[in-house]
Amino acid sequence: MSEALLTVENVSKSYGEKILFRDISFGIAKGQKTALIARNGAGKTSLLEIIAGNDFPDEGKVVFRNHAKIGYLSQNPSLKEDLSVMEYVFASENKFIQTIKEYESALFQIQQSNTSENQKLLNQCILEMDTLNAWDYENRIKEILSRLQINDVSKKISQLSGGERKKIALSKILIEDADLLILDEPTNHLDISMIEWLEEYLSKQNLALLLVTHDRYFLDNVCSEIIELSNQSIFKYKGNYNYFIEKKLERVFIEQQELEKTKNNYSRELEWMRRMPSARGTKAKARIDAFYALEEKARKRVDNEKVEFSVKTERIGGKILEMYNLSKKFGDHIIINDFSYTFKRGEKVGIVGRNGIGKSSFLNMIMGLLNPDAGRINRGQTIQFGYYTQEGLDEPEEIKVIDIIKKEAELIRMEDGSEISASQFLNHFGFDYSLQYTHFGSLSGGEKRKLNLLKVLIPNPNFLILDEPTNDLDLYTLEALENFLQTYKGCLLIVSHDRCFMDHIVDHLFVFEGDGLIKDYHSNYTDYLKQKQLSQKKPLSQKKEEDKIQREKPKSNKPTFKQKQELENLTNEIDDLELEKASLLTLLNENSFQSHEELETCSEQLGEIIQLIDEKTEKWIELSDLIDL
Repeated sequence: MSEALLTVENVSKSYGEKILFRDISFGIAKGQKTALIARNGAGKTSLLEIIAGNDFPDEGKVVFRNHAKIGYLSQNPSLKEDLSVMEYVFASENKFIQTIKEYESALFQIQQSNTSENQKLLNQCILEMDTLNAWDYENRIKEILSRLQINDVSKKISQLSGGERKKIALSKILIEDADLLILDEPTNHLDISMIEWLEEYLSKQNLALLLVTHDRYFLDNVCSEIIELSNQSIFKYKGNYNYFIEKKLERVFIEQQELEKTKNNYSRELEWMRRMPSARGTKAKARIDAFYALEEKARKRVDNEKVEFSVKTERIGGKILEMYNLSKKFGDHIIINDFSYTFKRGEKVGIVGRNGIGKSSFLNMIMGLLNPDAGRINRGQTIQFGYYTQEGLDEPEEIKVIDIIKKEAELIRMEDGSEISASQFLNHFGFDYSLQYTHFGSLSGGEKRKLNLLKVLIPNPNFLILDEPTNDLDLYTLEALENFLQTYKGCLLIVSHDRCFMDHIVDHLFVFEGDGLIKDYHSNYTDYLKQKQLSQKKPLSQKKEEDKIQREKPKSNKPTFKQKQELENLTNEIDDLELEKASLLTLLNENSFQSHEELETCSEQLGEIIQLIDEKTEKWIELSDLIDL
């Protein structure tokens, strides 16, 4: 292994009686890309703050190799309010960045006022850019800013939303050319296209990376190593997220066996201690010392707690949610144009589209918080909505966690019909009894998100509307939420940039394509993306030919009964193939094959089914577009 850029040596940190971690050590080498995983509240952000030099450990030290440049993106970046975006992004001692800043500033001035003085200043800046050969650097900066949709660099930081601030902070860190990037939830507030670009960008860069993320696809595609912070200790894994899950299960199993053995030994030694032996010689004293060491080990907990969401769902009637010819625009910005849809019982729909395209406005219209310009929405009488918004809980900092839940209900009905107290409900979802009496302001970002989610579930909704529910949740809670939503009997409408989460949950997608157009794709996100990429890769000559054929089609080209029947058959065939695909994936994950030949046969069948799904989905999209004309 090459020389470490970062070395964490025997670091410990606690707040009051709560120990976050103790005596932990690890290193990050040049080019090494590592993910940090832990439960919400376990100390991920505290550890990153210590490494970044914004906090101090109780014990131990953090060492960086000489001259290593570090970039740190915090979960909620604090930026100077009075600076413009340009002033913040280009605030650097890097001579290339300074020269580019002067050039961009001169360019902006001449656009405002094309005077001879401004032209002279621009010519000087162009000469300096030529001298440093800084044009490639400038192009890279422009790519970063455009990919993150940072267009107005004259805007003041004080005018930006929380999501915009995060993107600005991320752009600055990427521009700086650091040797090591420390990123805390970098995908929050990014749409899927931005995440995919960032994923590719970080993968190609020869830099070291330490990141916290809840996005499993992002983690797998960028990182090759995982560090887990659990039970105040560090565990290291070389491999992707699935490998980590497998090895963690093995570790927990071994730890449980060792803990049972330790508890048995402790019981025997406790019996000896209770007999109060009168002889207190050297051997007895050594045994007493060993007893207390054994007692500490016996009281250790194995991190095998599983959060399982389970609340009762109210009965849902025949009429659920109907939308007829909805239209909405803000000024010249069209959000929705003539959209209609009728929800069916148990339907799970994902919503995707770039930031600012109107996804949240669409949800607010459904909830009656925003009126459409045209069209109508009919909501069934039995519908009980549960609406989770991006804004989070609006609670006083000093209120206790238990009191937030008690305001909703003293008793909560669970899926099996039983009732539990607010305190038991919180404990069931990982808020232990001491944490329940903590002030709301003291919770971590992920703990606040999880509390918000629980508050939404308490009234037993039968139609869940979730707007970016995965932000800041730890991977354990995220998987628990995923499992809950997969078996949820009500309807679900969800906006998320987490591709893995969407793939595992939704039946189909509402894709916001811009200019008010919403397309309904009967596939998960990965399949939709594959079709989109195939379409984009068509040769220009083929696209022109297709456009020509399309233009030459008679305007009265209506779908035939046979085509409608074929579309229905394809839908059923794709559903059946997806079930076969899921069954084969389960077999492969369990790896219970008796021979290599069986494994190979199963893999071949999976490949054939995936190819069939792709072919039938492509045909389905063609027919669907025709029928929608």
